[in-house]
Amino acid sequence: MTATFPDLSGASVFITGGGSGIGAALTEGFLRQGARVAFVQRSDGTAFADAMAQATGQRPLFIPCDVSDTAALHAAIAQAAAAHGPVSRLVCNAANDQRMGTLAVTDAFFDDAIAVNLKHYLFAAQAVIPAMQAARHGVIVLYSSISYMMPTTGYPVYLAANAAITGLARTLAQEFGADGIRVNALAPGWVLTDR
Repeated sequence: MTATFPDLSGASVFITGGGSGIGAALTEGFLRQGARVAFVQRSDGTAFADAMAQATGQRPLFIPCDVSDTAALHAAIAQAAAAHGPVSRLVCNAANDQRMGTLAVTDAFFDDAIAVNLKHYLFAAQAVIPAMQAARHGVIVLYSSISYMMPTTGYPVYLAANAAITGLARTLAQEFGADGIRVNALAPGWVLTDR
């Protein structure tokens, strides 16, 4: 038996990285609750959107977007809001855990890794918060990773970004909780997928 969450029926949901891995499961889960879902990713999500329409009876809105491009991300959120109403549930999930040891990290690699793994979280939240404030309600979920809490090596920028996500969630919750906006960071363990 699947749990039903009536508050998600008709909710406008925006998911970064919503067409593969954890993001794909999130997209499907929200669709099955009757939410109106938009998702972004760099790769083509059309086939996934087609499969979700067939499986759930509802088609998610796929918007091609490189989340490291803030202007494009803001435009995608505006497009989703125009189609589904102001975003009331934001899920930042897109990430890239590309490995590069500490001594090999370059300026360009650092900037690219932070843009995907941290920067877009802040700017996506920035784009949805005003409408959430107006509604006096909203939910922001920032996906981190348990990896930064583990004794691991080989990807210091990714680990640093994921540690920072927890701090970002705490400060957003403190700053906007009084507006009825709930902010949480989730740190899943390592996940293997077949998607």
